Amino acid sequence: MEFSAAQIAILINGRVDGDPETKVTSFNKIEEAQIGNLAFFSNPKYEEFLYSTRASIVIVNESYELKEPVSATLIRVPDAYSAFATLLHKYQQMATQQLAGVQQPSFITPTAKLGNDVYIGAFVYIGEHVTIGNNVKVFPGAFIGDNVTIGDNSILHPGVKVYHDCLVGKSVTIHAGSVIGGDGFGFAPQPDGTYKKVPQIGNVVIEDEVEIGSNATIDRATMGSTIIRSGAKLDNLIQIAHNVEVGSHTVIAAQAGVSGSTKIGKYVMIGGQAGIVGHINIADRVMINAQSGVSKSINKANTSVTGSPASDYTSALRSQAVARNLPELEKRVQELEKLVQQLMAEKVNI
Repeated sequence: MEFSAAQIAILINGRVDGDPETKVTSFNKIEEAQIGNLAFFSNPKYEEFLYSTRASIVIVNESYELKEPVSATLIRVPDAYSAFATLLHKYQQMATQQLAGVQQPSFITPTAKLGNDVYIGAFVYIGEHVTIGNNVKVFPGAFIGDNVTIGDNSILHPGVKVYHDCLVGKSVTIHAGSVIGGDGFGFAPQPDGTYKKVPQIGNVVIEDEVEIGSNATIDRATMGSTIIRSGAKLDNLIQIAHNVEVGSHTVIAAQAGVSGSTKIGKYVMIGGQAGIVGHINIADRVMINAQSGVSKSINKANTSVTGSPASDYTSALRSQAVARNLPELEKRVQELEKLVQQLMAEKVNI
């Protein structure tokens, strides 16, 4: 698809600085862009490339002042990174809107209800009493179990599995290989040392505008629901255990794990490979650093923690600084001990 600078500026509410008829057909990074590409510049680290790039159009912050002439046509916006994300989203929407119809072979039960402009890829299975909203895209190899509901404009990428009774809201994106509604990890220890499986009879509820990365797993509740609230963003390879609640607009990076029945607040940020134990609460707007181990509730909002066990971020950094200086401190203590011993010997000789 080909777009002019003027058309793009309308899409992202920007102002053209240069030739409004400049055309682009694809996107690229500013340091690698060629003629016909659109790029963006927002990080000062890449400032030098703004002046050397061959991109035809570059999206920049409206506040940025040029230090020398540029060859590209600029589109000025309040936030270049956000505007570029908006543009990519619109581009992706246009591409997926072209998909429609039911490919064969696929299996759709007679009791399933499909909305308008739905796309069902090859080798998809759709179970009994499933309800699929308008403009939903289900890519090849997906499985949708009995009594599942999927809201309007949602996308299930290849190989996604949504088990029975789960609810997926509107404008939800689930990437390839993710499993929604597998059994929670519930086993009751027996007197003889064996374990008896506890049936998991709840479900998973994913609210509107959630995005879930590839190969993530969200377990169904033992009873009730595991809930991912609206606007939450989950990266690849994340484990969400049974009866967990993830608050609205919370973001969780790759390889993090949340144990059962933990409640995570709104606007929480959880770094990669963080681990959170079960049956605790995380307050709103808490920031958990990568590889942190959270073993108890964090009840104060707007706090940051790091380390394992996780502790206050600032205090942890001070401790790390002290730890780095331990060899030097040990040397100084040894020197002081020698000095004290020397002074004591001199005192005895007086």
